[in-house]
Amino acid sequence: MVSLVSMPGLRPATAADAGAEEAAVSVRTLAVLLQAGAVPLNAWRHLADSGDVHAESVVARCDEGAGLVDAIEAEGGAWADVAAAWDVATTVGAPLAEVLRSLAETMRDAAAAADDVRIALAEPAGTARLLLWMPLAGLLLGFALGFDTVSVLFSNPLGTACLIVGLLLVLGARLWTRRLLRRAQPDPGTPGMHAELMSVALSGGASIERSLRLVDDSPARDRISGTHTRGVLELSRAAGVPAGELLRAAAAQERHDARIRGRLRASKLSSQLIIPLGVCTLPAFLLLGVAPLMLSVMSSTPLPI
Repeated sequence: MVSLVSMPGLRPATAADAGAEEAAVSVRTLAVLLQAGAVPLNAWRHLADSGDVHAESVVARCDEGAGLVDAIEAEGGAWADVAAAWDVATTVGAPLAEVLRSLAETMRDAAAAADDVRIALAEPAGTARLLLWMPLAGLLLGFALGFDTVSVLFSNPLGTACLIVGLLLVLGARLWTRRLLRRAQPDPGTPGMHAELMSVALSGGASIERSLRLVDDSPARDRISGTHTRGVLELSRAAGVPAGELLRAAAAQERHDARIRGRLRASKLSSQLIIPLGVCTLPAFLLLGVAPLMLSVMSSTPLPI
């Protein structure tokens, strides 16, 4: 399998959104502990005692005087969503165990969608990585055939020009490929989280206006967008139906749409990578692999008298 970590411009699944799957397991365990009657901080202590490193960090911060929500948020990444759900649920009085159970399923679904996109990106990213080595491979091939291609690049003015232009083209291909790979990455954050948090706030009896304020001020505010949420709320008002189920359905649809968009970006990437291949990589191969070989042959062939 191609290593995602080694791809130029390809984010590993451990950075800002990292550990969404791992966080989902911890959150589900917390939900079970809370449902069994444990108070929130004790639930975190039990989770820490089981060896959960994130729970250990949260408990350590709480022992130092930090608030529980702040301690959770400090873990970063997907834990900001957990902190936001915890904050909203405790503020409005929503059943915390039920909220965390639903959040765990949401995070698991979002992590699966992001993994699908990264797997789809692995093949074109691996191809791009291999093609970036093609100019160097051409240079080494000439050397392996017995031609002094390396010295030609430094002693012959034409060879030196080929070396400089070829290296510039390799650098351009790398930067271009990295940009294409970065643009194809899954969007940060958990799709549909704004709608999920709104449904949590409304389930606790908060008004729509107060729910919006709570969500917009939550620890996950930098990772969520309420673009679709307001349309759902308008539909709820117009149809006269509770917004909770509509919001959860909209959140699920956002996650589905994010998965489809990611797969489409991955499928387009294969054709997009042809452009830097034709514009930069192949000319660099000719300049660093073929041209030095030809110059070496010409320099070693005696001129007729």
